[in-house]
Amino acid sequence: MRDELVSWSWISERWDQVWEATLNHLQLTVVAVGIGLLIAIALSAVALAWRPAYAPITWVTGFLYTIPSLALFSFLVPILGLGFVTAQVALVSYTLLILVRNIVAGVDGVPAAVKEAADGMGYTPLRRFVAVDLRLATPTIVAGIRIAAVTVVGLVTITALIGEGGYGVFILDGLRRRFSTPIVLGTVLSVLLAVAIDIALVLVERALTPWARRGVRH
Repeated sequence: MRDELVSWSWISERWDQVWEATLNHLQLTVVAVGIGLLIAIALSAVALAWRPAYAPITWVTGFLYTIPSLALFSFLVPILGLGFVTAQVALVSYTLLILVRNIVAGVDGVPAAVKEAADGMGYTPLRRFVAVDLRLATPTIVAGIRIAAVTVVGLVTITALIGEGGYGVFILDGLRRRFSTPIVLGTVLSVLLAVAIDIALVLVERALTPWARRGVRH
């Protein structure tokens, strides 16, 4: 049986494990991207309000993004231990550069006339940023979220090394036993989850930007 690339009987006996891994993988991804988005919005607000801050913010987030994942986990484990918190700290760090750049680019793309109109209506800078700038920058921001989410889905598999991992648990198990079925299962499911999340975010963008569809029709 183990000479086969995929043992369907092995998979059929483990649907409960597949479902549990799916929930774990999804939770790790959603939490990391959600926290990353909140941090990125705050950093972007600082960068937009005080432009000299943009360069150091992107330098720090860029540095975090370039750290190899295994090296980052190895650094964090002695400090935070094994488990969810360590996984999240690492995963969130890989979302920040992508999200900050897209948020700033999206807000910069909001027409000056719109910003001036909001200012003329008495909007404070913070209120305009939240209610106008971020709203109109939605397509660019969602594009960044899509990239960050797909990136995190792939990185979550590595967190199997620190006691989390979602589908990475299957991949790690297969590598340890030199058994191809769990490796293929974990890999294929990770790809499918990334595609599903990407499609879901496209639908979210369409729901949040009805004016864009009207513009295309006209």
